[in-house]
Amino acid sequence: MASHPIPSASFTSRNVLSVILGGGAGTRLFPLTKERSKPAVPLGGKYRLVDVPISNCINSGLQRVFVMTQFLSASLHRHISQSYKFDHFSRGFVEILAAEQTPTSTSWYEGTADAVRKNLVHLTSQPFEYLIILSGDQLYRMDYLKMLSHHIEHEADLTVATIPVEKESVAGFGIMQMNDAYEITRFEEKPKEAALQEELKLPKSWYSKLEINSDGDLWLASMGIYIFNRKTILELLDNAHTDFGRHIIPEAIQTHKLSSYVFQGYWEDVGTIKAFFEANLDLTSEMPKFNFFDMQSPVFTRPRFLPASKVNGGVITNSLLSDGCIVRKAQLKRCMLGIRSVVGEDTDLERVVMMGSDDYESQESIETHHRKGEPPIGIGAHTKVRNAIIDKNARIGKNCVITPEGKAQEMDHALCHVRDGIVIIPKNAIIPDNTVI
Repeated sequence: MASHPIPSASFTSRNVLSVILGGGAGTRLFPLTKERSKPAVPLGGKYRLVDVPISNCINSGLQRVFVMTQFLSASLHRHISQSYKFDHFSRGFVEILAAEQTPTSTSWYEGTADAVRKNLVHLTSQPFEYLIILSGDQLYRMDYLKMLSHHIEHEADLTVATIPVEKESVAGFGIMQMNDAYEITRFEEKPKEAALQEELKLPKSWYSKLEINSDGDLWLASMGIYIFNRKTILELLDNAHTDFGRHIIPEAIQTHKLSSYVFQGYWEDVGTIKAFFEANLDLTSEMPKFNFFDMQSPVFTRPRFLPASKVNGGVITNSLLSDGCIVRKAQLKRCMLGIRSVVGEDTDLERVVMMGSDDYESQESIETHHRKGEPPIGIGAHTKVRNAIIDKNARIGKNCVITPEGKAQEMDHALCHVRDGIVIIPKNAIIPDNTVI
């Protein structure tokens, strides 16, 4: 695509307001969302999902950010308050907008559009010309100023970020068509009929213009990232429609000018267990698709001041160890160890996402749990784990075996859950010594 002039930082700080939607129940990420909201789910060993869109905002020079929450939001509130603090002179903020009852509304958020509508009183109290709406469960790196420049250049009322996807993904996204001026002419939410999908296919005449190096069939999918003019958002939400994808955007095509901003970098919707698991494991690759080591656009999070990780021998292959881990002569292959993870000696882990713990356990706590027949926080010695997510503060004993082999793709058990063939040990779970799962 041709390059577009980028608005200056002073322009954006005065005229752009960012909103991150984090109010969904996150049912597709259960049980990781059993005790926390979806944006608060740990990612990449030391981050939270919400850190990604917030960091994209900060790296784009956008420092006025609202995060809309609803379910189990206490840990998310705590994380944001401890992570994002701006000086008094920047006028920047990252603030929570929790679902609330008002004299005119006593209901929960009923969809993405409804969440924004119910917070218009707070949003419109801020000066802005452009409103950027973002999702809280996606892994990507984007300069929003480039999208804003596209929006301004094409004189759009609403711009939708889109990404080319292959056929197997079409039924899970909103798919759109555009004309030669990038104007959206048609939008279909999650089309499943083969004939309809064929109609929506991206013409191959677009491939060279978009610098797409592929001979396969592609479709333009909505990324759930939108830029609205201030006047436009007020007009489009002056109704009872609840969702942007199902209601607002399809109708807006008839009344407003909608533009497609085609993004072609790495982007992953990590709203399912399988996608979340694979995205984390990909970070252990020699050349991961998402690069946390890119210091031109870093991902920010809470500073914890933990000690360096300690490895007392073992064999570690293609794995990431976060701050403050202790590994005792273990074998790790394609593993992601979160902060303060403790792994016992002769333990064998392969394709494991371990989220670590909130605190180091004291000797007194270890002895108290030992008297109750419970292991310490972490993974005990001589334990084997395959294809698993181990949530925070889990206590896994010695000589255990945890694997999805021989189990259904989806199942629930007192000690664990299985989703998409991946074993999930819940937060604060206790797995006694010699347990076989």
